[in-house]
Amino acid sequence: MKILVVDDEAPARARLCSMLEEIGGHEVCGEAANGREALQQCENKQPDMLLLDIRMPGMDGLETAQYLQLLQQPPAIIFTTAYDDYALQAFESHAVDYLLKPVRRERLVDALLHARRMTGAQAASLREAGTRAGARQSICANVRGSLQLIPVAEIRYFQADQKYVVVGTADTQILIEDTLKSLEQEFSDRFVRIHRNALVARRYITGLGRDADGHAQVSLAGVEQTLEVSRRHLAEVRKLVKALQS
Repeated sequence: MKILVVDDEAPARARLCSMLEEIGGHEVCGEAANGREALQQCENKQPDMLLLDIRMPGMDGLETAQYLQLLQQPPAIIFTTAYDDYALQAFESHAVDYLLKPVRRERLVDALLHARRMTGAQAASLREAGTRAGARQSICANVRGSLQLIPVAEIRYFQADQKYVVVGTADTQILIEDTLKSLEQEFSDRFVRIHRNALVARRYITGLGRDADGHAQVSLAGVEQTLEVSRRHLAEVRKLVKALQS
């Protein structure tokens, strides 16, 4: 079994690698110091399992695990953590395996024997736990079998398109499976709803006008197209635009 060890602390990675070598029967195929590195390593080396730290700067373990579920064959995950907090409640209630630091050898052996790939329900519960800790800094999408990260700071809008949501930036449009409702809740401080099918980034709003048919349209920096503003949200958007331009 190929195992990827992910922890932002080098001594912790070294200790886990040493324990895995002592236990035997497994191959440490790589190490990663953060979530982004872990995603890259998973695509390149296709590990069967991750020993994944929860608390890491930037992209934490919960967010990383959520993105890994987008892979066609996601690896099994055993979380490691020094914190006995809200995340562990989610793990215990949804039977996701985790190890408390410092990791004991016998506990690691048991976790390796019983590790399973996460179900969709387990992944969703961990995403909720992660959201309580703070909004994501990036959105992840599966583009032709490869995971692509889009920094939230570069996103101009989210727009519903049948069962998907289009993520629009200055130079690309990518489909994701998140719902507008969940995105609105997570990024309420950065995005505003302008229509039942669209959210736009407050920082990129440049103006409010009307199209040839008289429908209100909002314009965004770096994007040629304008997005329709519904009557229901027009007053709020007009007030926001006025505040931004004052």
